[in-house]
Amino acid sequence: MNSRTARIGLLILALLLAAGGASTQAADSAEDSQPAFRAGPVAEPDPSPPPAAALSIPKALLLGAVEGITEYLPVSSTGHLLVIGRLLGLWQNAQAKAAADAYAVCIQLGAILAVFVISFPWIRRMVRGLFGRDAGGLRLLGCLVVAFVPAALVGLFLEGRIKQVLFTVPAVAAAWVVGGLFILLVLRKPGSAGGQTLEDLRWDKALAIGLAQVLALWPGVSRSLATMAAGILLGFSVPAAVEFSFLLGLVTLGAATIYEGVTKGRDIVALFGWVSPAIGLVAAAVTAFVAVRWMVAYLGKRSPAVFGWYRIGIGAAAAVLLAVGVL
Repeated sequence: MNSRTARIGLLILALLLAAGGASTQAADSAEDSQPAFRAGPVAEPDPSPPPAAALSIPKALLLGAVEGITEYLPVSSTGHLLVIGRLLGLWQNAQAKAAADAYAVCIQLGAILAVFVISFPWIRRMVRGLFGRDAGGLRLLGCLVVAFVPAALVGLFLEGRIKQVLFTVPAVAAAWVVGGLFILLVLRKPGSAGGQTLEDLRWDKALAIGLAQVLALWPGVSRSLATMAAGILLGFSVPAAVEFSFLLGLVTLGAATIYEGVTKGRDIVALFGWVSPAIGLVAAAVTAFVAVRWMVAYLGKRSPAVFGWYRIGIGAAAAVLLAVGVL
């Protein structure tokens, strides 16, 4: 692991630990008021929504940066945002929790825009395919639709159950560690340009990748890890697997963002205002662009083991914070 890679991993870990320290310090300095987050059962929650200042500009920047850095890396952005959201005290009551969850989905738009720019050549080919000018682009578009359907159906019918059972810190920590071990034991070989390309993708393998994406409905698993790993294990080159994961992410994350924006957009604005969410979105776009460009270059030459070790480390850190009562 080179020094630059180590610094990136440590940066994300530091963001999580810093958020935990800030949350603990705030709770200690406001002993007479209701804390932003309290471990264990609490008294009857305050039914009134928190003020817009609950999502301050520094918090919005932090959440946006974490979203952008982790969305397309195989480390689970949902897991990071869930843990950090609790550390920052954004879930003060049911209404605030629903809006914070929706906000976490909507700032994905920043990461989507970044990947849209990076993957534009393939997007242009798919658009040309719709007009009968690129058979390969049309085939790729069809494969994306096939890959999108499994997670969409499972999420549609089991969303409530999944959030009730799996959106917890222990579940996220476990998924981080298991995913890290999977990378170290199964995907330990260095990336190479060998293997099939996106031109070789057909609907059956696209469906297999889509089924793998269903696993990412468990926060902490990572949609990027599930789809990239499936592509590599199906015989595609690392660049091809990464590119298809990006394109599938545009469809999947775009659909989720539109759904949350339409159904809960008013709640987000009512609770958090316009400025902080907009800042978070911009932060997500900038950091996602940098992170994705770095990952593409990194995986083209090196083993993904660094992500495995990071996942194990962040899972252990979350477990420690949980054990000491911070989470």
